[in-house]
Amino acid sequence: MGDAQVECGGSGDDRPLSARHPSVRPVGEGLKNSKAGTSHEQTLGLPEGYGVRPAGDEDLQAITDIYNQAVSSGGASADTAVQTVEERAAWLHSHTPRNQYPVIVVQEAGTVAAFASISRFHPRPGYDANVELSYYVELGHRGHGLGTSLVKWGLQTARELGYASLNTVIFADNVGSMALMRHFGFIQYGLLPHAAEDSQGVRHDVAYWYHSLS
Repeated sequence: MGDAQVECGGSGDDRPLSARHPSVRPVGEGLKNSKAGTSHEQTLGLPEGYGVRPAGDEDLQAITDIYNQAVSSGGASADTAVQTVEERAAWLHSHTPRNQYPVIVVQEAGTVAAFASISRFHPRPGYDANVELSYYVELGHRGHGLGTSLVKWGLQTARELGYASLNTVIFADNVGSMALMRHFGFIQYGLLPHAAEDSQGVRHDVAYWYHSLS
């Protein structure tokens, strides 16, 4: 799904998000334990045998491998070269505090099949009420509806956390992800022509989508 390159670093303000923006409430303390991210599991429509849990360092190799599938195949990421585990570790650890910026994995029979994140939309603190959803599904697990479940997770979680909007950035020729955005009522608010190049040297238009949560 989409282009993960708008997953930004910190805002420069180390106070909790709820202190900077009282409308953003620090719910979801369960994200810190083994049930984190699973409060909605029954409503996500995951296929039988799949479960969701918080991502940890033990998942970094799987997260790296899944992400690099998207990089190598082109059409889903503006990274033009595969990433190292260390680079993905920096990405994972940038999601702090984790109960405000969760990262989850979907697993089946103990194997990570997909991952998703809610990230800062922009490093400047004035944007803190808005977040970005990204997700990637392992090649062998595509076609099972995991993308649909992860968009549901993103909307439900961002709404519970009190954010004002959930945003995505998608290559405009990514037909599946564009269709999911329409299905869930996201609104396309921009299109940047020929904006990003993938690992295959193909340039893509980039579409910007948002879903109001207020």
